[in-house]
Amino acid sequence: MYVTRHNNVVSPDLRERIWRLYELAYRRTTEEAASREMLYRDEFDALMADPTNRLWVLWHDGEPVACTLIATDIANSRYLSRAYFERHYPDQTLRNAVHCIVWVVVHPAHVAKGALVRLAKDTFAAEAEEGSLLVFDTPQVNQPAETGGLAEMMSRLANMVSKGTPIQQIDVQRYYAVDFGQGDVHIRRTVEEELDRLSGRSGIGRLPG
Repeated sequence: MYVTRHNNVVSPDLRERIWRLYELAYRRTTEEAASREMLYRDEFDALMADPTNRLWVLWHDGEPVACTLIATDIANSRYLSRAYFERHYPDQTLRNAVHCIVWVVVHPAHVAKGALVRLAKDTFAAEAEEGSLLVFDTPQVNQPAETGGLAEMMSRLANMVSKGTPIQQIDVQRYYAVDFGQGDVHIRRTVEEELDRLSGRSGIGRLPG
């Protein structure tokens, strides 16, 4: 296995191969996360072509088996608030060292084969040298509790490269659903429509009130 680093990826072949890996790795998440975690293809291609983003790819037998895309310019990102980081992390913001993991994907067949560890050695080594603030987010499916999950794994990988590296939760976003389908207005309308259908004449059999 070996790792390559890319910027401004415009090669149709490389983009297509990475897209296939990305799409395969995100299948489970798209079904279990309420948020849209997976990018559309045009969004994916735009991020790959952005010269401020770093693409790291782990190869095995000539095929990409894991990769991560890291955004290095939060002013060019819709994912992070520059004002927030200017206030809370002024040093890294001033040095343009607030970076964001846009995605990390591993081929399902290589998850248990140390692919992520191998990828992190190169990826995190570069971040450690720059003293960056590396930000990432994850849906509940990958982080069901405040401890453990992806956060614990990322902490271990970071400390494998640079001991004493802390990791902390900086924000939480929750998704809620207002289900009017369970409310009395919709239920009443559904019952009335069913009565109308059974009676064959509009207004016959309507509920009082």
